[in-house]
Amino acid sequence: MLNEVVALDPTRLVIAAVIGLIILLVLIIRFKLPAMIAILVGAVLIGWGAGMSFDQIVKAVDDGIGNTLKGIALLVGLGSMFGSILEISGGAKTLAVTMVDRFGDRKAAWALAITGLVIAIPVFFDAGLIILIPLAFSLARRTGRSTLYYSTPLLAGLAVGHAFIPPTPGPVLVATMLGVDLGWVIMIGIVCGIAAMIVAGPVWGAFCGKKYFIPPPEEIKPDDSDKSKLPTFWTVTLIILIPLVLIILKSVAGVIEALAPARNILNFLGEPFVALTIATLIAMILLGYKNGYSKEELEKVMTKSLEPVGLILLVTACGGVLRYILQYSGLGEVIGNAVVSASLPMVIVAFIVAALVRISVGSATVAMTMGAGIIAAMPEIAGLSPLHLACITASIAGGATVCSHFNDSGFWLVKSLLGMDEKTTLKTWTVMETLVGSTGFIIALILSIFV
Repeated sequence: MLNEVVALDPTRLVIAAVIGLIILLVLIIRFKLPAMIAILVGAVLIGWGAGMSFDQIVKAVDDGIGNTLKGIALLVGLGSMFGSILEISGGAKTLAVTMVDRFGDRKAAWALAITGLVIAIPVFFDAGLIILIPLAFSLARRTGRSTLYYSTPLLAGLAVGHAFIPPTPGPVLVATMLGVDLGWVIMIGIVCGIAAMIVAGPVWGAFCGKKYFIPPPEEIKPDDSDKSKLPTFWTVTLIILIPLVLIILKSVAGVIEALAPARNILNFLGEPFVALTIATLIAMILLGYKNGYSKEELEKVMTKSLEPVGLILLVTACGGVLRYILQYSGLGEVIGNAVVSASLPMVIVAFIVAALVRISVGSATVAMTMGAGIIAAMPEIAGLSPLHLACITASIAGGATVCSHFNDSGFWLVKSLLGMDEKTTLKTWTVMETLVGSTGFIIALILSIFV
């Protein structure tokens, strides 16, 4: 059968993999080739160099694309539409302002960190930052503190939500490749994420705010949004929690006997695409129609939100191709045996692999995709429990977050929005991202010992 592991020379496999991955990185870093094409070319070259036949390579490509997209395409699309409704309705702004008002100026940094984490679950990082950063500027101007005192916790929360907690694309694609239930990923991601948010947010932000004074911009664009269209705090909160709660209930229903009578219905409602569909429909009604948005306005916004989805899905699909090339060639087994010989826990290996790609390429999505592809190809994954796989997912997310620098678009976005030079951005943003990723990884490692 074409999908069986091919018995090839281990030395040749390793050499082919090293050369293929180097070519992949050179194509992205030196020639600025789109990640999708670079990963696809690198994967095919690894298969060819390892001695796979053309039929086997084609089979691996087909299986990689098909099996990967069937588990993630709907989720990324629905999540994007859900986030777009939250964004245009002013839900994100309502959540942030309410949290800051309730925490007060003295604890506003904590409010921004929590808000960033929650908002980043349905809203893309860049959009969430642009929506919420004016609030950090306003607080800095009102209190006379450095902008970093408030913006760093906000950035940390956004980074955590973006990396660790589904339905954001990163952890969803990693969970899909590893074959782990999203409910466990959400629960482990929340635990790892909260710890990472605290360390990299209010704690690191307080240090940065004292050491580096970055004033807010001289001119802040006035808030001209229609207050009559803004939803209430609890409406926004409950809508965001709907998919998370349904997915988690599906996972725990399988192990808690008290929920056995409702297991079938919870399994259905907790299917990620069902949970997200329900949340999106409710958001359309409560955040859209009820707040004055017409059917045409919502249709236009939701359709436009799907524009970046294509790129995410194609990069993810090519990561699946890399995974199946490594698996079908037998390289995954070779790597797995090496890991076993080195006595390194899979959680540590996953973090190192993702971190190396992140440092080299810059893109967190590419780092998660390649890291998950390599780890998923190892036979040892098959014998691990869902909770352990969820810890590995969090570890990959952590590795894909650390060490943001000049090759990461997020680095330049933060630098320009906050008005910092490159050196200060490295000392603040880069360290913050590294704290987010490494703290999340350490918590995942500790949890993996007990599961």
